Formats: sequence, C-alpha cells, structure tokens
Amino acid sequence: MATVLSTKKLSVSQKQLLLGAKIGLVEYNAIKIEFIPFSFNLKLVKNAIITSKNAFKAIQDKVKVEKAFVVGAKTANLLQENDIEIAEVADNASALAKKIIENHQNKHFVFFCGNKRRDELPIQLNKNELSFEEIQVYKTKLNYAEFHQEFDGILFFSPSGVESYFSKNKIETTTAFCIGTTTANSAKNYTENIIIATQPSIENVIVQVVKTFNKNEISNS
Repeated sequence: MATVLSTKKLSVSQKQLLLGAKIGLVEYNAIKIEFIPFSFNLKLVKNAIITSKNAFKAIQDKVKVEKAFVVGAKTANLLQENDIEIAEVADNASALAKKIIENHQNKHFVFFCGNKRRDELPIQLNKNELSFEEIQVYKTKLNYAEFHQEFDGILFFSPSGVESYFSKNKIETTTAFCIGTTTANSAKNYTENIIIATQPSIENVIVQVVKTFNKNEISNS
C-alpha cells in the first residue's frame, strides 16, 4: 500500500478520498498563518487583489471590498459567499496580472498579501504602470518537522510548504504532487519527480495521487 505525506492537514472528506483508495496518509501543517495588524484609511476598497483565502480572512472584518480580483476558484467562492463581486479570477498570480493589465488599465488597486507573497504580480503591474498599493495583512511562518521514513508521495500546496519541508528533509524516489506551477517550480529545486494538479485545488492534488498509485497497483497486479 502506498503512503503519502500531506504538508497540510486535510478535511475529513479529503482524507476519505485517499483512505477510500487504500492510500496511507501522514499529515502535518508545514506552515502556520498569523494575521497581523495593518493600518488602512479606507473602509471601502473598490478594487482589491486577493490571492489567497488567508488574505481575505485577515481583512474580512476590517475592510469592505466592492470588487475582487482573485487567484483560485476556492478563494473566489469564499468571497462570493460574503457578497463580494468577483471581477476577475485566475489560476495563478501571473495569469491574474495579465487579466488586470489587459482589461483594467485605468483602475487603482489594493493588493492584500502575506509576507511571503510572490513577486510576479507586483512586477507585472509596475512594469505596465498600473496604480496599486500593497498592504501586508498576514505572516506565513515555517513549521519545521523532520521525518525518518520514505513516502511514496508528498503533497505540496504552496512554495512556503516546499521550503518548510525541504529545510529538514530530502527525497529520492518520492513523487512530489503540487497544487500548481508556482509550487512545482519551488519543488524543482529539490526533485524532478513532480506531478502538477490539473486544477489548483486540494481535491485535485488528491485525484492525481489516487490516479498515480491506483495505476501502479494495476500494473503490478
């Protein structure tokens, strides 16, 4: 039986997808999120860039957002549940920046982010002279853990999770299952054995795990 390590603690339904496929699971949180105080004069933000659920949760009770420019369908769904209009949604920050540059040149944006945010989006907005300000609203802290067993697969959900895991561990034949290309690019520093989810969701990462190891079971039987 294959055993995988998840660098994020999964929900009951997510665990069941693995356990139902007879895949063993070890899990821990490779990162910790801490919301931080921030000063912002406006109570209403007309155009907010929100690239993660954590960014929205950090501002949820403090700032009213009129329109949101979002990375990830799950984040978009969370905002819609809170009656926020989604102006644009993309699978990653680079793709979102491209949509903003093509369709929203004359607007001013507020980018709510964490301390380990990627550079792609602000670089592209600056390069194309779009008006925006950046406000840090949460911190990502690495939660180091050392493992003394070899896993068949490791599930990664962010570049920070990759950094956290590999600060104390190495992999040899293990497959790294990554939620998207940005996370996969970080994993490439440590391994070439990478499978990327076809959709940027935890469930789709798990689908790739199940497909991979069920296929192996069939070929070995």
